[in-house]
Amino acid sequence: MKIVILSDTHDLLRPEVLALLPGCGCILHGGDISSRRVLDQLERAAPVRAVRGNNDKEWAEDIPQSLDFELEGLRVYMTHKKKDLPADLTPYDLVVFGHSHRYGEAWVGHPGTDRRTLLLNPGSCGPRRFLQPITLALLTVDAGGWNVERVEIPHAEKEAAPRVDPGNIKKQIEIVMKETEKGNGFVAIAEKYGIDPALAEQIVRLYVTHPGVSADGIMTKLGL
Repeated sequence: MKIVILSDTHDLLRPEVLALLPGCGCILHGGDISSRRVLDQLERAAPVRAVRGNNDKEWAEDIPQSLDFELEGLRVYMTHKKKDLPADLTPYDLVVFGHSHRYGEAWVGHPGTDRRTLLLNPGSCGPRRFLQPITLALLTVDAGGWNVERVEIPHAEKEAAPRVDPGNIKKQIEIVMKETEKGNGFVAIAEKYGIDPALAEQIVRLYVTHPGVSADGIMTKLGL
């Protein structure tokens, strides 16, 4: 069985994502879906198991914040944020989460057993986030076992990550942090200082949602 694993679509299903759906037996979504429209479109292709992300508001009240289920012989756990994973992952073969927009795979061993758990963040295949690749994952399960494959979707020319001077970006981050402390919104900050609005918005979001984060920490989260 082919299983498509994605997260953080933020109300966007790219044609490249839709092209992967025919023939898949199941779709796993790690949250921040952002609209019922996206779920409906996915469900027309295959059964969907989805968890609720921090940006999934009132429309998503019926979507659980975590799931624990069996899939083709695999024990799977899903939640949107990695910090919300259970302390004991021993029972699980595969753990899926999202939120960071960064693809990641990490095997975790369990002392005293021969079991391992794969922690998988499929990244984001929704709207471009500053300097971040557009990714999802394909899980294949057959008689020989199971395998996860990273899939990266090329940026369109208009979405291509800009060439940046990290030193200048850090100064912009510091400006946005300071102005945010004054209560100014990202649109006003971007206009006042000539900062890319999408970058300003991401800086503000990271600063607000990660209390105590430094400019260097925000740079790391932005992939700089």
